[in-house]
Amino acid sequence: MPEKIMIVDDEVEIADLVELYLTNEDYQVYKFYTAEEALACIASTELDLAILDVMLPGTSGFDLCRKIREAHNYPVIMLTAKVAETDKITGLTLGADDYMTKPFRPLEMVARVKAQLRRYKRYNPGRADPGEPDLLEQRGLAMNVKTHQCLLNEKPLSLTPTEFSILRILLENKGRVVSAEGLFHQIWQDEYYSKSSNTITVHIRHLREKLGDAADEPKYIKTIWGVGYKIEN
Repeated sequence: MPEKIMIVDDEVEIADLVELYLTNEDYQVYKFYTAEEALACIASTELDLAILDVMLPGTSGFDLCRKIREAHNYPVIMLTAKVAETDKITGLTLGADDYMTKPFRPLEMVARVKAQLRRYKRYNPGRADPGEPDLLEQRGLAMNVKTHQCLLNEKPLSLTPTEFSILRILLENKGRVVSAEGLFHQIWQDEYYSKSSNTITVHIRHLREKLGDAADEPKYIKTIWGVGYKIEN
């Protein structure tokens, strides 16, 4: 069954172009030009990925992302015509997994979609490799890799696919420093991701907020300045 992707953009030419390229890759595309139309799809359809334009009339792409994250963990890619770093950070902080600045190359869009879906499918229930450990634990934090569940002090922790991936890598390398470049390579495996230093930083900050982890005295994720991140033994 083809993966279901929602694209929301009020620029008809861009929405139609993205739909064409994704349809050619055999994805099932749900295309909308307004946020109001998309909200009904979010509520009624089991999607695999969403592509949201930031600047929409009425309800913004940020609001849509926030709505998605209230109930879903599938990947979200934000589209923005602005080059301001604050727009990118805002999207990532709200739970987006990636962002692209217009104009963009359609083939790069397809590559990013494929990268996000690979990771999402890999870390969904029942998709882990048989030889991998089922449970990763650290000071009240318990991650079940095969069921894609994460508990903090026995309470469910809602993570996006990117957050889950980062936390899993750090737990698997407990006691060892993992560089930002190393995280990029393991998660995305695409060269263009290594050129953006702020993406991992924002995801780490968001993870710390969910873990109740202070940056100055972290219980879980420690920053090794100029090197990377690690979780202590």
